[in-house]
Amino acid sequence: MTLPKFKNIGFETYKPGKSKLVKIKNIIKLSANESALGVSPKAKKEINNKINFYKYPDSNSKKLRFNISKKFKCKFEKIICGAGSDEIIQIICQLFLRSGDEVILPRFSFLMYRIYSKNVGAKVVYANEKDYKISVAEIIKKVSKKTKIVFLANPNNPTGTYLKKNELLGLRKKLRPNILLVVDDAYVEYMKNKDYTSGLKLFKNSDNVVVLRTFSKIYGLASLRIGWGYGPKKIINAMNKIKPPFNVNSVAQLAAVAALNDKTFIKKSCQHNYFWAKKLKKKLNDFNIITNEITGNFLLLNFKKCNYTANYVNKKLEKNGIILREMQSYKIKNALRLTIGNSAANNKLINILNKIFKK
Repeated sequence: MTLPKFKNIGFETYKPGKSKLVKIKNIIKLSANESALGVSPKAKKEINNKINFYKYPDSNSKKLRFNISKKFKCKFEKIICGAGSDEIIQIICQLFLRSGDEVILPRFSFLMYRIYSKNVGAKVVYANEKDYKISVAEIIKKVSKKTKIVFLANPNNPTGTYLKKNELLGLRKKLRPNILLVVDDAYVEYMKNKDYTSGLKLFKNSDNVVVLRTFSKIYGLASLRIGWGYGPKKIINAMNKIKPPFNVNSVAQLAAVAALNDKTFIKKSCQHNYFWAKKLKKKLNDFNIITNEITGNFLLLNFKKCNYTANYVNKKLEKNGIILREMQSYKIKNALRLTIGNSAANNKLINILNKIFKK
């Protein structure tokens, strides 16, 4: 039987971290950078009280966009909502890229940038980091006549490093004006570093930058798949023309509005993250496991100075029901990524590490 022909998918697809372990039921998953404290109580209440499952959602996410514009003091008409910030990335690639165009990425960066770029036929060009930090100089070296987009997350996933305000502004200045810079602010709410400024604040009035935000991290709505982008009105209008209708479901829109305005939950989540990240970082450093400074809700664990390898420690943790993110798909050797969990999960992790290292 002859089948319709489709494109040859000759590149790696996204592979989520483990979520199950053989013969272990009560696992602790610290691999996906999910919210440590779950979801806002206000969001749960809103879903239970107001959702009409038989109605189509608002295709333009008007109420959510209004609340975003109000909270972040930005323009309603320059906001686009998507089924996760992933979908915003996909729409950007569909809008800007053709076969043969080039996209520049830090070598250790969120996998969906490269996947969506390659899917539309673009060539992905990797810029090397320096000590796991994005290098502006290395990005500029890779620019060619074919460069259309530069993608980066700040702070970066999975390395946890970040560009300072002046570095990010310097990058935009050094790039040609017709190259789109996409700055992913996924972990912005966790950032307490004084020399950091969000992409949204820096480029609110830019005509060649799109900023990404997500509700999957501090807001705890990962399963509802909701994110948003902010950029020049002309670009956002064009993105809206090609986005799928009803792409953000009603549950996600309602929950996002409620979560956005739950200041108590957001503050509690930030405090929890900083307290435990600091405590876990100290404990890991005691075992000669090197980590990045505290930025997002995760730590990259580097085992190059440790007595044990990342693989050895990971297997020991999994035997005790704890899952961390392996770094093979990111091509980072001898490393693991640890998501900051709830207090019970973090305490169990510390106890198991003490047993592994016999302390």
